Formats: sequence, structure tokens, C-alpha cells
Amino acid sequence: QVHLVESGGGLVQPGDSLRLSCAASGRTLSANTIAWFRQAHGKGREFLGGINNDGTARNTVDSLKGRFAISRDNAKNIVYLQMNNLQPEDTALYYCAAASRAGAIAEELFSSWGQGTQVTVSS
Repeated sequence: QVHLVESGGGLVQPGDSLRLSCAASGRTLSANTIAWFRQAHGKGREFLGGINNDGTARNTVDSLKGRFAISRDNAKNIVYLQMNNLQPEDTALYYCAAASRAGAIAEELFSSWGQGTQVTVSS
């Protein structure tokens, strides 16, 4: 089992940036994909993007390319989500999750989840 802990959320103004962190521990070698999801109030969970275990392959959903980017520091076992030009519609609870399948996107493929970190964008 992979244990995941998110951090870095907070209250920001429109146009601000945030970098979320996802610290992984436990059986990290089994996590061939670590991805970020978000869930806004009253909505389903949305896949944002993922990265493979050595950082050589990553993807971000088309609607967020140019604003959101995923990276990882394997020495620290941390996966980051850099978010720029945040807007009120980005307000959500942000989760990271781990899957054993490389390139996983579907929520049901992710077996380990963090507790989430809240991002609120408001003026």
C-alpha cells in the first residue's frame, strides 16, 4: 500500500499561483502512476493529470495545459502540482492518488488516495 499526504492548499486570489505537494511513502515502487484529481463541491471527482514513476512520462488534461503542470522529485518521493493563474472555478478539494498501472487515468484504477488539500480561489 502506498500512503499519500497532500499539502500546499489554501485561500488565494484570482491570478495567483499555488504548488501542491503529494508526499508518498510505503510501497512507492508499486505506484507506476501518481495522479492529481480534484472535486468541487457538489461535483464528481475530476482527473487533472498524472506522472509515471521515474517522471519520464506525464500528462495533463487539455483544458488545464498551460496553467497546471505535474512534476516529481524522486529523491524526496514527492509529486507536485504547479497551478498558475488560478480562477474561482479551480476551487476544489485536490487529491493525489496512486495506481499500479502505468498511464492510468480512470478513477477506479487508483487504489491509494490522500486525504486531500483544499484550494479556494476568491477575491
